[in-house]
Formats: sequence, C-alpha cells, structure tokens
Amino acid sequence: MSAHPIELEQFLVARGLLREGVSSRWTALNGGVSSDVWRVESSAGSYCVKQALERLKVTAEWLVPRTRSSYEWAYLRFAADHVPGSVPRPLAHDPNLSIIAMEFLEPSEFPVWKQQLMDRQVDDATARSVGAMLGQLHGLSAHSPELAQKFDTLENFRAIRLDPYLLATAQRHPDRAGVLHLLAERTAASRIALVHGDVSPKNILVDAKGPVLLDAECAWFGDPAFDLAFCLTHLLLKCLVHPDIAARYLSAFAALFQSYRPRINWEDPALLEQRAASLLPGLLLARIDGKSPVDYLEAAAQEQVRTVARSFLAQPPARLDELAQAWRDMIRRHAQPASDEQYPNAVSGQLS
Repeated sequence: MSAHPIELEQFLVARGLLREGVSSRWTALNGGVSSDVWRVESSAGSYCVKQALERLKVTAEWLVPRTRSSYEWAYLRFAADHVPGSVPRPLAHDPNLSIIAMEFLEPSEFPVWKQQLMDRQVDDATARSVGAMLGQLHGLSAHSPELAQKFDTLENFRAIRLDPYLLATAQRHPDRAGVLHLLAERTAASRIALVHGDVSPKNILVDAKGPVLLDAECAWFGDPAFDLAFCLTHLLLKCLVHPDIAARYLSAFAALFQSYRPRINWEDPALLEQRAASLLPGLLLARIDGKSPVDYLEAAAQEQVRTVARSFLAQPPARLDELAQAWRDMIRRHAQPASDEQYPNAVSGQLS
C-alpha cells in the first residue's frame, strides 16, 4: 500500500467505507494542483478520496482556504440531486480535515475530455453535451435565495479565481490593468446562479450518458458567464496545439455555446453572452501570464494569445463569434500555407 496520511484511512473507516483491519490499496492520482487525490481499492469497493491543500502546487505562491472542501461537497450534493450523473456520486465528507470521498470512475470507461482534445479527438457532440449540462445546472440554480446563502463564497472565489487569474495578470500587463480589474469587479458583483468555477476539459469526464464534472472547489453563487467563458477558453487554446485542425476546435466552441444558449432562461441571453465574450480575453491572457498558466503552449503560441487577448481587452467584444473569427484569422496568418478546407470561413455563422 502506498504511503498516505493515516487520517484518510481513519476517515474512511469511520464512514463505513473501509473495514478496520482489512487491507486496502492506495494509488496517488495526478492532474490537480489544489488537492492530494487518491484511488482507494478494497474488498468493500473503489473510491476517490481528496484532501484540499492550503498551498497549491504551482510555481507562484498561491495560498487558498481549505474550507473550500465544504463548498465542493455542497456543490456535488446539489448536482447529484438535481442532475444525476453530472458529478461522481458523493459519499462522505469531513469538513475539519477537508476530505471528500466519492465514487471512483474508471478511466477506461470515463476518459478525460482534455486528453481527447490533446489527442485530436474533437467531437461536437461532446461539446454540445457539456453546454447542455452547464446550462441545465445554471438554470436550476438561478435566483435561488437558499443557494445564494449556502454558496456565499466570494472570498474563496477571489482567492482561487479572480486574484490569481485576472488580478495577477493585471500586474504583468499594467496597460490593461484597468479593464482586468473591472472584469474582476463586475464578476464579483454578479449573484445570479451556482457557478462551478473550474469547468475545464481536465475536469470533465466523457460518458455516453453525458459529461461528468469534477473538482468543484471554486463553487460560488455568482455569474454563470464565468463558467461558460472559462470552458470556451480551453477550446481556443487547443487550436494552437494542433493548428492544422483548428477548424474542428472552433466548431466545438460553437457547438458548446449553441447548446448552452437555449437554456438561458434566467436573463437575456445576449447579456450573458456579452459578459462571457468580454471576460474570455482576460481568461485567455491569464492562462499565459497568470498564476496558473497552461503548460502545453510554446513561446510563439503564447505570444499569439497575448496579441489577440490584449487587442480584445482594449476593445471588448459583445459576441463570442467575434472572438472565434479573430482566432481563426490569427491561426491562418501564422500557419503554413493551407487549403480553404483546413481554415473555413464559416466560424461566425456557426455561432449565430
């Protein structure tokens, strides 16, 4: 059995998920920066156990409250109750030790969406299912006084999202600091629906029945446009990993929003799109120059992101198709000569 804190095993025994004295196998899982995560196997079953860290595993110093574990637990309970299958089944929680136990989903049956995207497996159907699930969760939680009180977690959201992403990036780009601070302030002031806060392909498992969301440590009752923009950011960045199939990532970008938009029943869809479109350039720049940069873009690609993101921060877009079209044009300018089929001119039409 791999080394692990004894308190984790005692927690599982106390919750009836392990039997005392019965052997178990512990395997450390990779992929996260904010928690220690284990797969635990025994005759009683297979579980995923995670314990929140105070200092995140990134280069820059990044300290966040461990109390976020309780918000993640509450989010998992809400999602499991209202959209069954949208999250792993939550099993037990210890708020004092910041530990959560949930069902373990086999990677062979539930592949990670990020890995598929990096492996050039770009499927509009997956993007549509993510958009539909996100819209459903937002719609079910919108304007709920109970959830607004339960997820009054702005301090946590600032520490995990607004400060290390938008405000840290503002320090690196002082000539764009004003708009980045305004984006952070606007986002912080919005209290509309339950926000997951980390809707990234690395936190989405793909299943035939629908996507499964992981890692809800940022859960907050705030602006649903954040979740939409955060996820779409990743689809744009993946274009720069495989620019020869950029059209497929942009098609998935369009498909996700097309599926999400009809489910916006809590406000004018155009207003939400405007907030997402203006926030997205800030998040793009943050994934290059914030405290949590993506690790898969080379220097030349990073400069491309900076150029487009900074341009749109100076002149914020009102629609997502403006960003998609600019992204397509940027990739075409920097790519080797290619056919029209490789870089079609239909991006804006897909988002209308």
